[in-house]
Amino acid sequence: QVQLVESGGGSVQAGGSLRLSCAASGRTFSGYAMGWFRQAPGKEREFVAAISWSGSSTYYADSVKGRFTISRTLAKNTVYLQMNSLKLEDTAVYYCAADYGISPRRDVDEYAYWGQGTQVTVSS
Repeated sequence: QVQLVESGGGSVQAGGSLRLSCAASGRTFSGYAMGWFRQAPGKEREFVAAISWSGSSTYYADSVKGRFTISRTLAKNTVYLQMNSLKLEDTAVYYCAADYGISPRRDVDEYAYWGQGTQVTVSS
């Protein structure tokens, strides 16, 4: 069993930056692909970014490409999401997800483990 705990959310003005963290525990972090998703009120959960177990491959949603960066440290069992140039439409609850496997994946249904989410609010 893998437990995921997100942190780093908060309120920021448009154009600002936030760094989300997701700490994993319960078993070895190695071998798990990780992802970040978000869900805004009244909308479905959507893919944001994903990273392979080794960190060598990353995927991004078009809406965040060039602004967000996903990374991970195996030693600290942690995955990060650096969010720059934040926009109003980035406001959502952000979720960390994990699943055993080498390759990063974009589909909500491909992840077995989820964190509780952290709120990100971008204001004008």
